[in-house]
Amino acid sequence: MAIFSVEIADQDVDRVIEALCINYGWQEQITDPQDGMNVIANPEVKFAFANRMVRNFLKEHVKKYEIDIITKKVTAALEDDPIIRDPQV
Repeated sequence: MAIFSVEIADQDVDRVIEALCINYGWQEQITDPQDGMNVIANPEVKFAFANRMVRNFLKEHVKKYEIDIITKKVTAALEDDPIIRDPQV
């Protein structure tokens, strides 16, 4: 499997992680998925969350791109009207 990576300057890593967490809604406390009642510390640390959001971003953009290609092909195929004649004319 190929690796796609980006390099972030050491002094900017915290800024990037924080921005991703804020923009995508990471929370320090979450509802316990086991009982749905109690509030617990989020077991997904900020770095892991930010990494997951970047992967999701890439996946969604690939899907959108591929759907757009298919949509254009289908739309182009539908532009040709079928030939339908009135045999009475």
